[in-house]
Amino acid sequence: MCEQGIQELSQTDAVDMGQIIGSHDILFVCLDALRYDVAVQEEAAARTPFLNRYGKWEKRQAAGSFTYPAHHAMFAGFLPCHFETKNMAQRELLFYPRAIGLRRKVPKGAYAFYGSTWIESLAQEGYETWCVGGVSFFDKHSDMGKVFPGFFQKSDWNPSFGCRVKDSTKNQVDFILHKIACADPKKHILLYLNIDAIHYPNYFYENGATCDSLSSHAAALRYVDGELGRLWDGWKRQRGSGFVICCSDHGTCYGEDGNLYHGLNHPAVLTVPYKHFMIS
Repeated sequence: MCEQGIQELSQTDAVDMGQIIGSHDILFVCLDALRYDVAVQEEAAARTPFLNRYGKWEKRQAAGSFTYPAHHAMFAGFLPCHFETKNMAQRELLFYPRAIGLRRKVPKGAYAFYGSTWIESLAQEGYETWCVGGVSFFDKHSDMGKVFPGFFQKSDWNPSFGCRVKDSTKNQVDFILHKIACADPKKHILLYLNIDAIHYPNYFYENGATCDSLSSHAAALRYVDGELGRLWDGWKRQRGSGFVICCSDHGTCYGEDGNLYHGLNHPAVLTVPYKHFMIS
């Protein structure tokens, strides 16, 4: 099909990243492994009040089937795309990588960059770039675990942030709120936060459970919601307004069609929730 025959989808909420970058902090919050169906189930039941405060979840296509490929894509500008997207020209791009020849024209509202990641580009714009890790791809204990933290000027991980710690998200939020209290108020911050509480294992968020399930996955999300409320309210008190990108990198399976967890091509893995919004 010729390029002229391709219809582009509109930008969500008419976001103009050119106006946001340089004037606002940016918070990129990844709810690692969160399923879309569980997210909207909890939203509809009003069991995630802090996430619900900032609009409904959108149904999107995952950028990859597990953390490593999904994050390479997202940090290069390819956030989870609209579920109805049929071709690359229809992708909503908040961050547009100029160097790879996607389109002749920068999409309306997108921030164009030349670096290997938009994180690198924001650092050149004067942002302090921070990473607070969760899953092992951010723990810096191996060469692979150093790749993503290496994209940022500052990166932090400690065992209390790990998947097997029930209070992992509380520990991450406590750390971030302490960190921003000491931050230079004159410099904008890009914070990336990888929340791993919803990732397996999550059975300990459901009373009496001994194995992971859809219900413990949902219970983990409810726990995370409360901690995100603390993060956003604390950020507003200490830093003022900020632009938030909140999404999952991939979903996960709990026995559907014989599949367990992720790293495989299944609708439960490849369908994710997404939203972006302003806190002020």
